[in-house]
Amino acid sequence: MKVNVLGEQISQQEIDAYIDYGRKKYTGREITGMDVTVDGEYVDLKYTFADVPFDRIRRITGYLVGTLDRFNNGKRAEEHDRVKHSV
Repeated sequence: MKVNVLGEQISQQEIDAYIDYGRKKYTGREITGMDVTVDGEYVDLKYTFADVPFDRIRRITGYLVGTLDRFNNGKRAEEHDRVKHSV
């Protein structure tokens, strides 16, 4: 994880505490970086997260699907024959 400290210097123990805070607050997300801006008694934390992969979900012939691999031959033919509109 890349950590940038701006402003005043802080200890490694304090940096580790901010990393632990971010991991507890944003469970389920991978933190790839952190910017710590120190201004006197005030500290601003900005976390950078890893991209989250996702599957495209479309509404095809009344069903919400990501891929057509679970469709039978009839549904595949219905999807192939439908009129596709452009924007």
